[in-house]
Amino acid sequence: MTASSKMLLRRKQQVVQDAIWNAAIDLFGEKGFDQATVDDIAAAAGVSQRTFFRYFASKNDLMGQSMLDYGDLLSAAIQASPKSANAYGVLRMAVLEIAAEVASFARTRDVIAVVIQCPAAREAQLSRRAEVEENVAQAFAARMKKGRKDELTARLLAGLTLTILDLTMRLWFADGAQKITAVAKQVMKGLCSLVADAED
Repeated sequence: MTASSKMLLRRKQQVVQDAIWNAAIDLFGEKGFDQATVDDIAAAAGVSQRTFFRYFASKNDLMGQSMLDYGDLLSAAIQASPKSANAYGVLRMAVLEIAAEVASFARTRDVIAVVIQCPAAREAQLSRRAEVEENVAQAFAARMKKGRKDELTARLLAGLTLTILDLTMRLWFADGAQKITAVAKQVMKGLCSLVADAED
């Protein structure tokens, strides 16, 4: 297979995967995560059940995959941050970049609504969080010297980054008017105030 044929195949696969994912999010919003079946999703996406299972193992896997994609974006942002930035600077830049990027996706509010309304959808999404946190910690660790202290710092930064982003998304969703970067800055300011109080 030629390089152009491979690229064309990947694009076609991405179109099908996106169609399945979009149909699923619509159905989860309309019927609820528990009530929407794989058959419903496949029919709404215009594909067979067999095709659905070629891309996703289950509804839970579909929700978990979005978490993995989110983690990949976050890890890439950490790796791409300036080498001169300190640990908090990397966290701050990554949070602001990813918050803005995720908010720009057309379906982000729909996904957050599904996750808030359907505990099972939230559980499915969070089933991959440990994997994402591990990858984000590795991205932070790659910027540091080897050692137990640096490993602890990397894991702390990873957990904080994901928590800050999660809270930012929820506040932004609830507000509906504020720009997400303003919300992210407000959350990080609150974190800095807590740290400052702890040092007193």
